[in-house]
Amino acid sequence: MTKTLALLLALLALPALANPYADKAQTRVLHGWVEPDGTRMAALEITLAEGWHTYWRAPGDAGIPPSFNWQGSRNLASATPAWPRPTVYSQNGMRSIIYTGRLVLPISLTPKTSDKPIRVKGTVDIGVCKDICVPFQIVVDETIKADSTAATQAIKTALATVPRTGAQHVSCDTTLGTRGIQLTVTASLPHLGGAEDAAIETGDPLVWATDPEVSRSGQTLTLKTELIHALSGAFALNRSALRLTLIGTDNAIDIQGCD
Repeated sequence: MTKTLALLLALLALPALANPYADKAQTRVLHGWVEPDGTRMAALEITLAEGWHTYWRAPGDAGIPPSFNWQGSRNLASATPAWPRPTVYSQNGMRSIIYTGRLVLPISLTPKTSDKPIRVKGTVDIGVCKDICVPFQIVVDETIKADSTAATQAIKTALATVPRTGAQHVSCDTTLGTRGIQLTVTASLPHLGGAEDAAIETGDPLVWATDPEVSRSGQTLTLKTELIHALSGAFALNRSALRLTLIGTDNAIDIQGCD
């Protein structure tokens, strides 16, 4: 046996190195119930180690956006997550939209054939962070039966915090900013609790929003931000693609489109 072959065999015999961050996020699938339209409610539960966090659908200035791959599934037409109310977190001048502790992410599953089980198989890629951020892949392989009727309270509790539509008299004004387009949004709605904040999704990966300034006068909330193109050039703003999530400690409001 040559020295090279002996070395290769020795390397192959070594045990695989364990992920040193595997204990920072414990995951499981929660079974829920069947909706009247035939969709099945389930959830992905992520329990984070103390001091660690993961990210909302739009992570903010820093973070890893979650992504889903259900290509290995059977009898699954679509899987739609419903994102519970997140928290705004700032550190070292970077602003992120996060979850800490325990995240229950409801997912509505639409079967191709209503009376057959759904096999949900695939991966969910997230980021988990504390002093550092590391990618974390969740492997899912779960069968959701057609006769599932367990109304899991954890899923219902999470659904109750999903940002709702409810703002009235929303107006959006734009002016020329120092680097892009200055956006001012006013909305009539009750106080959302605590120090109110906002998350802004522009619908264009090359257009980002500066940290919003949120203020309130009675029932009127005002949000100001500047939308800037990553290539520093002129751009057209697609108002209908804007998505604004107004966040408080008690409630959150989802505004889709800003015409």
